[in-house]
Amino acid sequence: MSLQSEIDRRKTFAIISHPDAGKTTLTEKLLLFGGAIQVAGAVKSNKIKKSATSDFMEIERQRGISVATSVMGFDYNGLKINILDTPGHQDFAEDTFRTLTAVDSVIVVIDVAKGVEAQTRKLVEVCRMRDTPIIVFINKLDRVGKDPFDLLDEVEKELKLNVRPLSWPIGMGQELKGVYNVFEHQLNLFSAHGKQSEDEVIKIEDLSDKTLDQQVGDSFANQLREDIELIDGVYETFDVQEYLAGKVSPVFFGSAINNFGVKELLDCFVKIAPSPQGGNTEQREIKPDESKLTGFVFKIHANMDPNHRDRLAFLRICSGKFERNKNYLHVRHGKQLKFSSPTAFMAEKKSIVDEAFPGDIVGLHDTGNFKIGDALTEGEKLSFTGIPSFSPELFKYVENADPMKSKQLAKGIDQLMDEGVAQLFTLKANNRKIIGTVGALQYEVIQYRLEHEYGAKCRYESVNLYKACWIDAESDKDLNDFVERKKQWIAEDKDGKLVYLAESSYNLQMMQETFPKVQFYFTSEYK
Repeated sequence: MSLQSEIDRRKTFAIISHPDAGKTTLTEKLLLFGGAIQVAGAVKSNKIKKSATSDFMEIERQRGISVATSVMGFDYNGLKINILDTPGHQDFAEDTFRTLTAVDSVIVVIDVAKGVEAQTRKLVEVCRMRDTPIIVFINKLDRVGKDPFDLLDEVEKELKLNVRPLSWPIGMGQELKGVYNVFEHQLNLFSAHGKQSEDEVIKIEDLSDKTLDQQVGDSFANQLREDIELIDGVYETFDVQEYLAGKVSPVFFGSAINNFGVKELLDCFVKIAPSPQGGNTEQREIKPDESKLTGFVFKIHANMDPNHRDRLAFLRICSGKFERNKNYLHVRHGKQLKFSSPTAFMAEKKSIVDEAFPGDIVGLHDTGNFKIGDALTEGEKLSFTGIPSFSPELFKYVENADPMKSKQLAKGIDQLMDEGVAQLFTLKANNRKIIGTVGALQYEVIQYRLEHEYGAKCRYESVNLYKACWIDAESDKDLNDFVERKKQWIAEDKDGKLVYLAESSYNLQMMQETFPKVQFYFTSEYK
């Protein structure tokens, strides 16, 4: 198969939402349709010991939330589908933001009762900035929720998306009769047992067809006719090119937990979603059909398998063909690396791959060579752009709670910081270590993982800080003068860069005025 045909048959996307909108459940049902799993896990169920396939870390199983992006691949209708299931919790937004740089399109899940929520707004804003094509899935139709037209207005207003319904609910909650698939002109009936079978999909080209009344009743049939007439009058005809340009977002309705409306979403997605796009670098734009390999690391995960202490770098392939045991240039280090066991993913299940193509996510076993944002090429020196990192907003001293395990603690902190979910600062004055995060839940996750994956215990001590600022100056004298004057709150980050830990907004403003020759930066770009 040619490179172009391999590119054409791939679809790589992320599923994003506010916590509890049903994102992980939807992921599972897509995997079921793809034959990648046989039984869906019961998310958040203590009675059933299975847990969601994509939530593979022990703490995720206990808390019933996703705290790490997981990658899953499966084949469907001759296509290779790559799903990235992202954390919904705002404390892990940084991981999600970086994941969005590695996908070509997005499905946004919205709870029919709650509508648009805070985290959804932030994530969609990132997608809009990148013109990422978005499909909206309004979930939990088996419960009573907001009026569908009100929801569409809310999505347009709150998320600043132009929407076009491609399916429409007939009833809701206890009165849910089904969904009319506008895209395929067919009726999908919702049965009392909450499943959907082939004989419950009825082709209806013309809504005046009396079959509709027979299936859902006169009242619901007439309401559907009125709704579809209104939709056709208010919304523009769906244009695939507008969707691919990020200018219009198709909307589907369903109930993921009941496996209802999911197949319609998937079937439309595989028809309209974009094939893999290239990437942007400081040097030039990458096209996916270029013959030479390029790719970038967007995520690092320590301890994918705690029994083997392995660490994986997640590489998004942007162009060319990746081959096992072939030498590639690690651009930042300027050295050649080859990989004997590159892996493809099915949540925590990994299989060795001999080759991979644009759009694929490959796991590379890593002994500490990679950082987020690193480029892999066949010799060209490229620096990928647009991979964000943020200044932490919360800070705590981290202390060793078991002096016998100091080596394990140091190793654990070192590896977990490489994942990019938190940052480590070492004070130059006394070598005390401070962990900075963008969300409080990350401290709990770090503490849990240190104990259960590295056999090390830590405790935290509060420290009242406002912001971490990376500092620099044109002359060493100006920089050294500032460092000497403020040495109590000067630290080094994991890469040895100087950081000023400001105690308050006022304090930071005073420093900027008192030391005008010192530059203060609020993001540390991964280089």
